[in-house]
Amino acid sequence: MEITLLQIVLVFIVACIAGMESVLDEFQFHRPLIACTLIGAVLGDMKTGIIIGGTLEMIALGWMNIGAAVAPDAALASIISTVLVIAGHQSIGAGIALAIPLAAAGGADHHRAHHHRGLPARGG
Repeated sequence: MEITLLQIVLVFIVACIAGMESVLDEFQFHRPLIACTLIGAVLGDMKTGIIIGGTLEMIALGWMNIGAAVAPDAALASIISTVLVIAGHQSIGAGIALAIPLAAAGGADHHRAHHHRGLPARGG
């Protein structure tokens, strides 16, 4: 599947909103089911987006920030894995397998970014 310029812009907008929502926690766009469904709709394969999102949502149910512990970044994992599965013609299992280490790396990066700015892990 070839991705058009409009799809790239829309994926970028959805990714920005999901990334901000993981900090703001207002409308839950950072949740895997919502983020993957939106990316699937943008890329023209909503069914795959819903399947990946539902699977990642079940995995991410136990992820939460408690104290200074930073949860894995579900928004990052959702968006990248959905784009790679749909545009890269990968299997859904491969997307899920890729999402877990991406989420862990995103959570560690979020923690490191706050640490270097002298902020608490949750940005408070």
